[in-house]
Amino acid sequence: MVELQINTTQNVNINFTAASIGERILAYLVDWLIKIAYIIVVYQITFNLFKIDDAIRDLDTWSQITIILVFYLPVIFYSLIFETLLDGQTIGKRILRIQVVKIDGYQASLADFVVRWFFRIVDMNIMSGLVAIVAIVFSNRNQRLGDMTAGTSVIALKNKVNISHTILEDLKEDYVPTYPNVIKLSDNDARIIKETFTKAKEKRDYPTLIKLRKKLIEVVEIKEVKQKTDMEFIDVILKDYNYYTQNM
Repeated sequence: MVELQINTTQNVNINFTAASIGERILAYLVDWLIKIAYIIVVYQITFNLFKIDDAIRDLDTWSQITIILVFYLPVIFYSLIFETLLDGQTIGKRILRIQVVKIDGYQASLADFVVRWFFRIVDMNIMSGLVAIVAIVFSNRNQRLGDMTAGTSVIALKNKVNISHTILEDLKEDYVPTYPNVIKLSDNDARIIKETFTKAKEKRDYPTLIKLRKKLIEVVEIKEVKQKTDMEFIDVILKDYNYYTQNM
């Protein structure tokens, strides 16, 4: 099991589990079953029911090939179309609950999906996909060549990150902040504060909570603490930080 650490645009490091090679192969097979079903349906409708082959019989070879390719374009561009529309997932990936993401934390763009799709020619078609399998097995991030070039990887969504794993706080719509000076903190400060706060609460480490409160009062330059306990105070600091940074 390969762990991926992705740094989000908010400078928050989030750990994901890379999709296994088995999950990716199963998703690939599901997608191919869908493609085959499409080919069969299109063939039955266009060539058997509407007799398109009779209509194009008098055309030159290149014209016939062009018309046939038009009908099968959805198969050729299947992964590109669905990964773009479904935010990094094909139908097979959605069923297997895996998804394409950017390693740098940004959302994958159309250009990234085009690169991945283009490199399928090498990854999937040469030696019946052996190139892709070898690349994934020997890559530190379970990446095929298309992923390496596009700066993407495929993650498993079975371990979705909870808000408690980030510096984000679940704020109510009517939340009213208390300490505007929290904007003196950085994202990295807020992450360290939350990690320390969470561990101290779990272990009932009151001396650490006291030290954390005193340090926050000093750094944020708070003249009057309005909460009764250290836990309440630190919790408000984190919520205030999120309130101001999300609404800037």
